[in-house]
Amino acid sequence: MMSQDIQFPNQNPNPTQKFFKVMTFAMMLMASGQLYAQKVLSPRQTYPDLFEKVQLAKIYSDGKSFVDAIPKKSPSAIMNAYDTQKKISAFNLKSFVTENFSMPENHNAVYQSDINAGIEKHLDTLWTVLKRNPDTVSKFKTSLLPLPHPYIVPGGRFREIYYWDSYFTMLGLQKAGKTQIMKDMIDNFAFLINKYGFIPNGNRSYYLTRSQPPFFAAMVQLLTQNNSDVKLSDYKDALEKEYNFWMKGAAELKKGEAVNHSVKLTDGTVLNRYYDAGDQPREESFREDLEAAKLTKQQPAVFLRNIRSAAESGWDFSSRWFADGKDFSRIITTDLLPVDLNTLMYNLEIAIADANKQAGNNSKSLLFTAKAQTRKTAILKYFWNTELNFFTDYNWKTKSMSNQLTLAASFPLYFKLATSAQAKSVSEKIEKDFLKTGGLITTLTTTKEQWDAPNAWAPLQYISIQALHHYGYGKLADNITNRWINQNIAVFKETGKLMEKYNVVETNSKGGGGEYPLQDGFGWTNGVLLKLMKK
Repeated sequence: MMSQDIQFPNQNPNPTQKFFKVMTFAMMLMASGQLYAQKVLSPRQTYPDLFEKVQLAKIYSDGKSFVDAIPKKSPSAIMNAYDTQKKISAFNLKSFVTENFSMPENHNAVYQSDINAGIEKHLDTLWTVLKRNPDTVSKFKTSLLPLPHPYIVPGGRFREIYYWDSYFTMLGLQKAGKTQIMKDMIDNFAFLINKYGFIPNGNRSYYLTRSQPPFFAAMVQLLTQNNSDVKLSDYKDALEKEYNFWMKGAAELKKGEAVNHSVKLTDGTVLNRYYDAGDQPREESFREDLEAAKLTKQQPAVFLRNIRSAAESGWDFSSRWFADGKDFSRIITTDLLPVDLNTLMYNLEIAIADANKQAGNNSKSLLFTAKAQTRKTAILKYFWNTELNFFTDYNWKTKSMSNQLTLAASFPLYFKLATSAQAKSVSEKIEKDFLKTGGLITTLTTTKEQWDAPNAWAPLQYISIQALHHYGYGKLADNITNRWINQNIAVFKETGKLMEKYNVVETNSKGGGGEYPLQDGFGWTNGVLLKLMKK
């Protein structure tokens, strides 16, 4: 929404005026094509004033609960009742919400694992626990964007499909021989691309302003490895549409300018950044974002877009995005060109080239091969930090390299972009600084943020392990693998659960930090663990 629309708790706009303001601006966005073909309203747009009151009053401990809630009546009936009842002195907001909404089901909350049956039995059972059937359109409007095929969710509060999570979940599905659900999930993502022009963070209306790390090409490549019935060319159009989303506006850029996800550097090089189209508090973290905005010196709209853009990165949150590497209030996500995002874009360009070659379009195949080569050159130029001998992000505004050391440095090795000398330096630093008792820490900075030390995450373990294998560092890769497997199994034996993240510094410890309690389930942990155990 518009930056002028930001309302802090002490402000109380007329609900009717606010409703028309929201609707008018939404229609303006749709008319200008900025809403990515979005014709659905988010919860905040659907329930103006009521939404803000519920989230600020913290009716639910988790801000995601209300945005996922299921209305018992039509939105117009609920809003009419609210406008009438809120004027009564005895009005009770929590009772009103309970009367008019049902909380979404947490499917794995009732699941009890059998520790004695072993980890592999647990993993096999979880595919059923975390599976969702094709969505049906609900009688009354919810935030869920219905998908036509079955899919796997991460678990816990994450009760919808998530973009980059799904690639790592698929690693396990492939090992389990569940290729049909892999294809179903990929077809769901193609459906989202065709319907909205991109893959949202998750299939919720409040995610329609941002995507996540573009792993769609890697998913299709994974599916085609052992499945002769599927070809890259089957998804050529969807791959190209996703590329167009990430490159939207790039052709018109002048040197030193940025638009959407694209930045043109002063030498004419075009690279990508994370960039959420919104500049309002995230609806699922509305109260938290408003509180955080009070503590920054940035303009609220700038600050909130940086928060939302960090959410698009999947690393929400990390000192990686902070100007000083310490202070959340100094988050500068949109100023940074991330090394991992740009290597994913390189892979997307390679996939489009291969898909067009399969389809017989040699001219387009050559065009995207050239684009990939140009990007590879730029990645090695702008992301290799010669002082630190490590890949780091690049600040396009200050024209300087970040000094934040993170496991994002493994991505150029995973996609085989790095030189042998660079790979050697990265492997040495990973072994010396990142390797801990239970695996690899995410960054070298210890903070309260969940994408910092001492936490470790399954996707970054897998990317780093495979990256090291690609360059012949198998002994180190196997050491990391064994430590990670042992960490996962130790916590499972203690709790009967697999976790979203782990503390790998303190032996056999679950992860901490972040905006919400530790989640179990957990899609990508399951996928990576099974993949590594079956190697």
